Amino acid sequence: MEFFRISRTIPFMRHAKALNAISLVFFVAAVFFIVLRGFNLSIEFTGGTVIELTYPNTAPLVEVREELDGLGYTDFQVQNFGTSRDVLIRLPVIEGQSSTDQSEAVLGALTANTPDIVLQRVEYVGPQIGRELVESGLLALLFVIIGIVVYLAIRFEWKFAIAGVVANLHDVVIILGFFALFQWEFSLSVLAGVLAVLGYSVNESVVIMDRIRENFRKLRNVEVRDVIDGAITQTMSRTIITHGSTQVMVLSMLIFGGPTLEYFALALTIGIWFGIYSSIFVAASIAMWLGVKREDLVKPVKKTDELEEVYTEE
Repeated sequence: MEFFRISRTIPFMRHAKALNAISLVFFVAAVFFIVLRGFNLSIEFTGGTVIELTYPNTAPLVEVREELDGLGYTDFQVQNFGTSRDVLIRLPVIEGQSSTDQSEAVLGALTANTPDIVLQRVEYVGPQIGRELVESGLLALLFVIIGIVVYLAIRFEWKFAIAGVVANLHDVVIILGFFALFQWEFSLSVLAGVLAVLGYSVNESVVIMDRIRENFRKLRNVEVRDVIDGAITQTMSRTIITHGSTQVMVLSMLIFGGPTLEYFALALTIGIWFGIYSSIFVAASIAMWLGVKREDLVKPVKKTDELEEVYTEE
């Protein structure tokens, strides 16, 4: 499906050096902010108190957040749990306050306006569980990267595998850099968004790599730069349709999803746009710098020996 067809090949690789330099600047800046500022980890990673409440009617989440602000809490999470009447509140660890003290203070503030609130459970999430979540997240990221390398190496060629992994890490590090720079809360939903961006970005790279391989098969005596430019131009319409429709969905989550989906949608938005950039100007250009050529992707046709005719006498 195409909205339009570009008749003239766009010379993307002509500007590969300058655009790779821009990518390097973003990457280095992201690493700098990650090391300098670190992450604003949510209580899933740092530990805290989890409170589950049930309202007689639909829970007013906005009022709950205002009450928690009034109690002096800053890094907290409020979301529906199960039904619209059930509310899950996550509170950070505060020195000098136990989980019992926190739950009593919260319940007292909320029941002042709605006395029929029922306290379902109070749990304390220790920092040990948070460390286990961090380790599990890093392992998931590692396995995804290994899987991408193996898949691209088998389907295409090792040069494309390296280019694809570098492009994916480029996207992930830049997303993490934004979260470190602005100190947005890094929660499990954000981690899920980062892993989703990994798969989404590699999909775009695979489409371009597949078209490069097809062009190598169709075109002979054409420079590698021109083959790559042609492949990117031919997939441009598909890229606009795919990323545009995905961004509309993510934008709806960002606008209407509330605080629960806000940072998840932000991570996906950053990943979508930098994924387009990295697939075109990072993955393709790195493959070109590594010296990908027609012989790497197209197996030479072997000449068959002439068949000897065998005559049998009846």
